This record gives sequence, structure tokens and C-alpha cells, in this order.
Amino acid sequence: MSVRQYRPKFNARGGIGTSAKLTLTFLLTAFIFLQMSYPLVKGDALRWITVSTVLIGALYVYFDALLNYGARFANILALITLIFSLLIEAIGQKTQWPFGEYQYSTTLGIRIFEVPLIVPLAWLMMSYPVLIVARRTTSSWVFIVGGFGLAAWDLFLDPQMVAANRWSWVIKGAHVPFEKSIPLSNYFGWLFSGMVLMALLNQLLPKERRKKAERTKHVEILLGWTLFSGIIGNIFFFHQPGVALIGGIAFFIFIARYFYIIFLGIPELN
Repeated sequence: MSVRQYRPKFNARGGIGTSAKLTLTFLLTAFIFLQMSYPLVKGDALRWITVSTVLIGALYVYFDALLNYGARFANILALITLIFSLLIEAIGQKTQWPFGEYQYSTTLGIRIFEVPLIVPLAWLMMSYPVLIVARRTTSSWVFIVGGFGLAAWDLFLDPQMVAANRWSWVIKGAHVPFEKSIPLSNYFGWLFSGMVLMALLNQLLPKERRKKAERTKHVEILLGWTLFSGIIGNIFFFHQPGVALIGGIAFFIFIARYFYIIFLGIPELN
């Protein structure tokens, strides 16, 4: 059964049904469990953990979007994000712009235009919660806040994947503080491409949730877990306290206002 064929069950009042909520909770729990197991395995098992984490993460955000915003939102989100990320990554592989010179390992599976298919799914996994935060915290600068959010998330992601040899960089010029294996150009590339993607999604996706859908809190759990695991993992498991510091500060700045708004119950921006 494909994702596009899935039809969630809603309750009599048009809200999200119990089975749909349980499915969403199961996917998020599986995603967190896989990330928790990441530093505990090696070799081929680690490769499967990496791929499975991204697959389940992408599936989770699709279902969350579907249940909270409807099929049109979820399908446009997936289509735009997957196409854009595949194109920008393919351009990056061919021209070294906008990220710098890098190469993916063959361990990430099937490729299109030299880009592993798992990579656009990782973009989807990250882009949806980033868009939710950006839309909730600003009405005029969604593309800037969203671009910063994607770049901040990558401060955790890139060092972990480079250390696992999932991709590698040719360092030309300055590198990110405490991350000598990653050029500073990568984060300028993420900021630029993230702003373009967020501008597209913000323009093309409806802003209202399904009128009768109860609001889920799974996105807040995912964001909180990303910050927590990024800091704790890099300090105690990956032995990269500098990554924990830089990534933790950047990601905290990104989500702090969002959690403040959620805590106070401030109405959503129009």
C-alpha cells in the first residue's frame, strides 16, 4: 500500500481517529528508538539503522501533515520538497554549488543523478517541522527563519554522517567552528537552499489546519528530541562537544520562540 493511497480514519466529528493517532505515535516512537540505537551499533547494522531512521522519519512527517492539514497539503509538501532537494543536490554534485565539493558514499543505496534517494527523504523529514516553526513564529519572514532552521538542524546531521563515512568533503577555505571536516560553504548552501525551499512551501501550501482536527503535539516532541539528542549524543557518544555547543545554540535559537508561543497558547498567525 503506497503512502498516496492511505486514507486516515477520522471520528464522527471530523477529528483525528484513535487508530490514526496511534499510527502517528508509533512512527514517532520508532523514529526516536532508531536514533537512540544509532551510537550502539556498527558496520552494516549501522547503515540499516541510518536508512531506516530516514525512511520512518519521512513517513512520520507525511502522516502528521496528512492528519493535521489534509491530503492536498501533505502531497504538495512531499512533491515540492523531494523534487527541489533532488535538483539542488544534483546541481551540488555536478557544480560544487551551493554547498561546496562533496561526494556521497555508495552505502546509502540507489541513486538518481548521483544523489542517493534517501537524501531527498531526509530533506522531507526536516522540512515539515521547520516550516511549522517558521510559520508559527513569523508571518513575513518565513523563508529566512525556515532557512536558518534547516541550516541549524544540519549542524547536528552533517558531522554525524561524515564521521560514519556516508559522505565526505573537500575542504577549501574556512571550516565550521569545531567541525574541521566540513567547509563553511556547506552551511551557506543550506541557508540559501533552505530559504528557497521554505519560500516555495510557504507560498504553495495552505496555512490552515483541517478545521475539525485536534491539534497533535508530535512536532514539539520531534523538535525537543532533536535538540536533546543532538547535544547529549555529541557530548557522550560521538565525543564532539564543539558540535553539541554550536548545533545546540543554533537549534535552541530556532525553536525557543516557538515553544514560548506554544507554552503561552498564543493564537496562530494568519
